[in-house]
Amino acid sequence: MTYSHLFSDIKLAGHSLDNRFVVAPMTRISAKSDGRADDRMKRYYERFAKGGFSTVITEGIYPDDKYSQGYYNQPGLANDDHTASWKPVVESVQKHGATFIAQLMHAGGQSQGNAYTDQTVGPSEIEPKGEQLGFYGGTGPFKTPKSMTEQDIKDVKEAFVQSALRAREAGFDGVELHGANGYLLDQFLTDYLNSREDQYGGSLENRVRLMLEVIQDVRKAVGEDYTVGIRISQGKVADAAHKWADGEKEAEYIFSKLGATSLNYIHVTDGDATEPSFGEGTRTLAKAAKDFGKLPVIANGKLGDPDKAEKFLEEEQADLVSLGTSALANPDFPHKVQQEKRLLEFDFENTLLPQAEIKDHEINMELVK
Repeated sequence: MTYSHLFSDIKLAGHSLDNRFVVAPMTRISAKSDGRADDRMKRYYERFAKGGFSTVITEGIYPDDKYSQGYYNQPGLANDDHTASWKPVVESVQKHGATFIAQLMHAGGQSQGNAYTDQTVGPSEIEPKGEQLGFYGGTGPFKTPKSMTEQDIKDVKEAFVQSALRAREAGFDGVELHGANGYLLDQFLTDYLNSREDQYGGSLENRVRLMLEVIQDVRKAVGEDYTVGIRISQGKVADAAHKWADGEKEAEYIFSKLGATSLNYIHVTDGDATEPSFGEGTRTLAKAAKDFGKLPVIANGKLGDPDKAEKFLEEEQADLVSLGTSALANPDFPHKVQQEKRLLEFDFENTLLPQAEIKDHEINMELVK
């Protein structure tokens, strides 16, 4: 196949991209213990840019030194030292022509490792379903979070604002707000995790409020010419099967509200991006985001087969595709596809996960075991 859609140009919030391949945000737990990015992370992110990806989105970065950190050795953008540590990483990615976006993530009640506090917070005193992730250093059930006060909510909004400003200072081309996978913004959106009786709980209108306010506050701070996107999912880290109660109807409301904001794009992730997301005969999550949000859409979920990804774009289900494990196995995925080279399969057991280690090879850029 020629993959005319995958290798076509597109403009995303003023950035000219020469293909539709995006590196998905993936937790790496490879920063220094105090949250600073390091040279290992620089090499890791640079490989994707060298490998032909037009856009790279970072792992989730925690925005404050209170409750936001989700994993030990997660990178931050919570202070000036964090900002300075990201600058060489940003430069190394951008010098190869890739757009580099910082994903800002508040873990909320789904935190399983925080250097600043043992307390977790969430919309309500309801612990997330499932177990902590062993390969990210956790064990056992999640803690029961403290129900956030109005001041806690104000602090969270300000943390997103300040970290977005630090991202801009570090040179990132934009920020992506993490509203997916069971982290804090998604916790407020999720009916079974949010039993609040104030303006942030109860109705869907109230549960989406914090997300919309964060978008508004971040946009006001960074200006109209800076890229701001959001990531959305139904499933969560510890509850992958979760679906919105009202299915496509709920999707219409959420994406319509997001589309009416100043966002530049919506990034959706699903188990398989090409499958109906709300039951048989319904839209995919990406198509719902496109139809109702009317913004550029990045789709994620088992799109590591170029034929499958090309068809997905051809059908106008999404505008770009983001790759996770396929990118880990093939940091030069776009170049391999163009040059008709063999794509490596992702091997969970023998691939170094989740630390960020990639070794250079003359032809193939493979993960170190």
